[in-house]
Amino acid sequence: MRPDSAPPSRARRGRTWLPYLLIVLAAAASIAALAVRPATGSPQDTADYVIMAGAAGLRWEDLDPERTPALWQEATRGSIGWLSVRSAHSTTCPADGWLTAGAGNYAIWANTRVTGQCPAVEPALTQPDALGANLPGLAGVVRANQDSQPYGALPGALAESVRCTVAVGPGAAVAAARPFGRVDRYVATLPDDPRRLLSDCVLSVVDLGTISGSGAARQSLVARADATLARVVAARPARSLIMVAGVSDTDTTSRLHVAIAEGPGWQGGWLTSTGTGRDGYLQLIDLAPTVLTALGRPPPEGLFSGFSARSVPGRPADPAEAVGGANNADKRAGAQLGIAGAFFTGLAAVQLAVFLLVVPLLIRARRHAGPTGPAAAPRPLVLGVEVLLIAVALAIPAALVADAAPWWRAGRPGIVFAALTFALMAVGTAGVRLAPRYPRTLWPMGVVSALGAAVVGFDLLTGAQLQLNGVAGYSAIEGSRYSGVGSVGLGVFVAGMLFAAGCVAQWVRRPWRPVVVVLVGGVAVVMVGSPYLGADPVGAIAVTAGVCVAAAISAGGWLTFPRFAWAALAGLAVTIGFAVLDLRRPELEQGSLGRALTALGEGTAGPAIQRAATSNGHALDSPLTLLVLAGVLMLAFSQFSPWGGLNRVFGLHPALRAALAGTTVATMIAGVLGGAAFAVAGAAAAVAVPLLVLTTLRVLSHAADRTRPEGGTDGPGGPGRSMRPGPVTGEPGDKSDSAGVTVR
Repeated sequence: MRPDSAPPSRARRGRTWLPYLLIVLAAAASIAALAVRPATGSPQDTADYVIMAGAAGLRWEDLDPERTPALWQEATRGSIGWLSVRSAHSTTCPADGWLTAGAGNYAIWANTRVTGQCPAVEPALTQPDALGANLPGLAGVVRANQDSQPYGALPGALAESVRCTVAVGPGAAVAAARPFGRVDRYVATLPDDPRRLLSDCVLSVVDLGTISGSGAARQSLVARADATLARVVAARPARSLIMVAGVSDTDTTSRLHVAIAEGPGWQGGWLTSTGTGRDGYLQLIDLAPTVLTALGRPPPEGLFSGFSARSVPGRPADPAEAVGGANNADKRAGAQLGIAGAFFTGLAAVQLAVFLLVVPLLIRARRHAGPTGPAAAPRPLVLGVEVLLIAVALAIPAALVADAAPWWRAGRPGIVFAALTFALMAVGTAGVRLAPRYPRTLWPMGVVSALGAAVVGFDLLTGAQLQLNGVAGYSAIEGSRYSGVGSVGLGVFVAGMLFAAGCVAQWVRRPWRPVVVVLVGGVAVVMVGSPYLGADPVGAIAVTAGVCVAAAISAGGWLTFPRFAWAALAGLAVTIGFAVLDLRRPELEQGSLGRALTALGEGTAGPAIQRAATSNGHALDSPLTLLVLAGVLMLAFSQFSPWGGLNRVFGLHPALRAALAGTTVATMIAGVLGGAAFAVAGAAAAVAVPLLVLTTLRVLSHAADRTRPEGGTDGPGGPGRSMRPGPVTGEPGDKSDSAGVTVR
C-alpha cells in the first residue's frame, strides 16, 4: 500500500478531474441538442387582401359536402387544422374569442363566471357616421387586460398594424376595433353585393354567426353560416387569402374547432405554426400574426404571443378522412379531459393506500436484536406488497401505452381505458416478478425505471403520438402544449433514466459511476431538448442540472457546495449557450427561452414572470401535487424514522441517492420554470417513490443487525434469513461482519 504521505498518482489525479470534465461534456451536448431547430418550411406567398371569416362554435363535425358545400369546398382546396381557442378566460366565450383573435394574445372581454351557455356577442355599438362604428366600452376592456391579466394583451393590436379594416357583424367589430374603440368600416350584415366592401381595406373580418345547440337547430345555424361564406367567396378580391375559424366555444364544454386557410400558397396541406410544433394544430392567437405575414407586414413589437401559421404537406385529400374517424382529435381530446383528472386522483389514492400498508412491514422488516423484537412479516405478504409497489410504479407508463389503442371511440371510454391500463400493468408486473433475476435487490427498480424511460423515449422518437391528447400526456384543448414531451412524460423520463443509470452504476467500479450517469443522462438531455424530439429547452436545461448533480455524488459523498456549484455552472452554461443561439433568430422564430430573454433585456419581462407565476398557481390543484406530497411523506418516514432504512439503502448504493437528488433537482426546476408547478415532480414521484420503498424493504430484510448476540436466542423475531460462518460467496449485496457471519 502506498503511504498516505505519498503524492497522488496520475490515475487518481485523472479521477479527480473526471466529474468536472463530464459536466463540461454534458453542457456541450445540451447546447448542441438545443441549437439545431427544424426548418420552418418555405415562406407562404403573400396576398393583397385577407378575409377572416369566423363562426363561434364551428366544429369539424358540422361540415358536410351536402349541407355545407362552401365550407367543404374551402376545406378541400385549402390547408386545414384543429384550432385551439384558449383565451385568458377559463371558458372562451364568443366575445373572448373575437377579442383574442384581434389581439394576437390571450385576452378577456369580461371577467365574469360562465355557467351553462355563453352570452351572445352584443357589444355596445354607436355609428356616428355612415362609414364606421365605435365601441365605447373597449377602452375599459383594454385597461382591464393590461392591469389585471398576466399576458400583456392589447386588444386591437391587429387593427393597429394595418391601414384600415372592414368588420361585418358584432363579433367582427370586436376583433377589428382599434384599442380606442374605432372600427374603420362597419356593416351589421353582409350586403347583397359585397365586392366593393371586401376590397375597401386589406383586412376584412366577417362574423358568420354563432353555432350552438344540437340537432336540427344547430344544422340550421351552420347552413346559414355556409351561405354567408359562399357569398364572401364569390365576391373575394383577386389574390386574397380566406381564413375560416371557429373562434370560440359556446358553453363551458371546451372543444377543438375548425381552422381553414385558402388562397395562394395555402392549397391542400396541414396548418401548423412554431407555437404548436405539430402538423394540423393551430392556436387562436396565431391568427393575427398569420394575417400580417400573409400581407407582408411586420408584427407589432412585443404584443403578439402567437406565431404565423404555415402550410405543410401530408394531409389526406378528403377532409372527412383528415379530421374524422381515427383522426378525430376533437373527440379524443374531449375524452382525455374527462378521464385524466380521475386517473391521477385514483393513482394518488392507491399509492397512498399502498404506502400505509408498507409502513408496518418496514417496522417489522428491521432486524431488532434481543427477544423483544417483532416477528418478521410472512414472506407471502411481503411478496404481495412488492408486487403492488411494482404495479403502481408502472401505472403511468401503462397509461401511456394504453393511449395507443382507440379507447376514446368506445361508448364507455373511461371503462375501456381503465381495463387496458390494468391489463398492461398486470403484464408488466408479471414480467418483472417472474424474471429469473427478480431476487436481486436492485432488479425491480432497474427494470421498471428502464421500462418507464423506454416508453416515453419511444414515444418521442415516433412523434409523441401517445402523449398528444393522451390521458398521461397533454390535451390540445387546454392549449399548453401540442408536441414533444409533456410535464408528465418529462417526469417519468427523467426519473426512469436517472434511476436506471443509478442501478447500472452500482455494477461498475466507483470511479466509473459518474461516466455511466453522464452517458445515460446525456441521452436524456438530448432527447428532451432536441426540437425534433422533446422540444423542451427549459426541460433540457433542468435535466442538465439534475444529471450534473447526480454525476457529482454518484461515486459517494454528499452534495457539497463545490459540487453543487459545478452543477449549477453547467446548467447556466447551457442556458446562456442556447439563449445566444436563439436570440440570433428572427423574433417570430425564437423559442420560449429566446422570447423570455428578449423581454428581459427590453424591460418588458414582467408579464412573462407573472404568467409563469399564475400558471404555477393554477397547476397546484392538480392531482399530481398529491403524488408529490404522498411521496415526500413516505420518503421522509423511510429516511428519518428508526425503522425507515432508506439511509441504509443510500449507504449500500450511493448511486441511488445520486439518482434521487438529480431527479429532484431536474423536476423541480422544470416544473417551476415551465409553469407546471409540481406536475413534473409528481409524475417522477409516481414512478420513483414506490421503487425506493420496495428497495428499502428488501435492504431491511437483508440487514445484519438481527444476528444472534453472544449467548442469546433468536427471540420472537426469528433468526436471520441466512447465517453461516465463512467468507462472503453470495450474490452482490451480501455483507460480512467481523466474525465472519454472512447475512443475505
